[in-house]
Amino acid sequence: MDADVIVIGGGLAGLVATSELVRAGKRVIVVDQENAANLGGQAFWSFGGIFLVDSPMQRRLGVKDSFDLAWQDWQGSAAWDRLDGEHPEDEWAQRWGRAYVEFAADEKRTWLQEHGVRFTPVVGWAERGSLSARGHGNSVPRFHVPWGTGTGISEPFADEARAAAETGRVVFRFRHRVDGLTFTAGRVTGIHGSILAPDDSPRGVSSSREVVSTFELSAQAVVIATGGIGGDHERVRRWWPERLGTPPKKMVTGVPAHVDGRMLDIAADQGVRLVNRDRMWHYTEGVQNWDPIWPGHAIRILPGPSSLWLDARGRRLPAPGLPGYDTLGTLRLLRTTPDLADYDYSWFVLDQSIIKKEFALSGSEQNPDITNRDRALLLRSRLGRTAPGPVEAFKTKGADFVVAGTLDELVRGMNDLTGDHLLDPDAVRDQVVARDRELVNPYSKDAQAMGIRNSRRFLGDRIFRTAKPHAMLDPAHGPLIAVRLWVVTRKSLGGIQTDLQGRALNAEGVHIAGLYAAGEAAGFGGGGAHGYNALEGTFLGGCLFTGRTVGRAIAATL
Repeated sequence: MDADVIVIGGGLAGLVATSELVRAGKRVIVVDQENAANLGGQAFWSFGGIFLVDSPMQRRLGVKDSFDLAWQDWQGSAAWDRLDGEHPEDEWAQRWGRAYVEFAADEKRTWLQEHGVRFTPVVGWAERGSLSARGHGNSVPRFHVPWGTGTGISEPFADEARAAAETGRVVFRFRHRVDGLTFTAGRVTGIHGSILAPDDSPRGVSSSREVVSTFELSAQAVVIATGGIGGDHERVRRWWPERLGTPPKKMVTGVPAHVDGRMLDIAADQGVRLVNRDRMWHYTEGVQNWDPIWPGHAIRILPGPSSLWLDARGRRLPAPGLPGYDTLGTLRLLRTTPDLADYDYSWFVLDQSIIKKEFALSGSEQNPDITNRDRALLLRSRLGRTAPGPVEAFKTKGADFVVAGTLDELVRGMNDLTGDHLLDPDAVRDQVVARDRELVNPYSKDAQAMGIRNSRRFLGDRIFRTAKPHAMLDPAHGPLIAVRLWVVTRKSLGGIQTDLQGRALNAEGVHIAGLYAAGEAAGFGGGGAHGYNALEGTFLGGCLFTGRTVGRAIAATL
């Protein structure tokens, strides 16, 4: 045996599993097709939000949360409906979902602190949902932002692995691409694959796929932690569900190119059961990065609640197609409305007061104040007279931004940007004026206006994330801004079906001896712990929880 355990994938789930194994005295080989600069995977690039329930940060901000409320929200969002038959696709997913909410309401925060993770006092209210008590969405703010953003979550575990490598307890095999699992008498006993040519490309940059040699490795257990399919648009289109309409002809990409789903297909070809592959999570607020790192590099806008959302034809999206509410509901609306199918974009219309208070950009590199743990910069950038520096940079340099002094000029710029000339200035003005009339007093029948005022009842949003209600056409709040929004590929919600120990199952529902799966490759637990919808702050959390579970389960059996 070359090691006790082989972990395929150096992202967050793989690193957490490695951490648990090393603490239990096991020897681990971490295999990754990219170079050492990419240790930490997608988590490094993320905003880092973490779903916690009834945390001290919530309580300090006056938020009353509980396991019961969080589990109600999770079930309403997941809407698991594949529970019939001999081996239901959602059988283990539902169990993982509940186990994760229990973890988030109990020891998750203290366990993370033991690993060196620290949180800002900011709690965000992400994915507010479908506007019903038992439907999709977070009833209260639960999005906890760590100091360091995504790096604040991934780097503590990456540092642990690097330290273990110095003592020989961990061996890294970078530029090793797995082509198959090795079975001995029905048990997974190793892996084999190709050694790729050395490539010193910076983190996230696409690397060479030239094969220079082959390899084989053996161990008592193998963990698949290779992520999802978001970097491969053809795979995304292959599994795109009919319920979301037709996939856009143009999408932008929220993950590096190496997030290609290749290992999922290899596992399926070797008898591993994959379930819920049609469940996926793609955002509708993507903009093209003016300073890209990987091909089609997109940044997702994390919007506050005040921007006016228009479809490509200039019509206001109906609730719950509101900024920050229902991600897949909005995607479904944009992709199933017949006269929108030929257009791959939509629009935010807003003003300077809204952009400076409400726009955040997803990504560690887009949030230098939090990523670098610079409290003074945090206060200056989030509470200053202008938008944070990265947001202002997109406003001035981004290909999808239009800025104008008047609404007529703004609409003309929007039409010029797309070349489709679908927008009628008078029709857009009617939408904006109608919106403004609903915000001149504390009362409204408009769902978005009510949501804005509800948001400002939460101290965190009032300070950091929600502009004071105002008329967008008031020149005092100008200039006016329009942002063209694309669908940005991100997460797979289905994957390898696993039991509550993280053991991979076959088509008969029997665990495959020696094989485990964690993170996005396992659908964040059981092949679909989120069901149809995610509550945000739950993707990194799912990697943490599944990696921890798998690492402990293997350590207990070897």
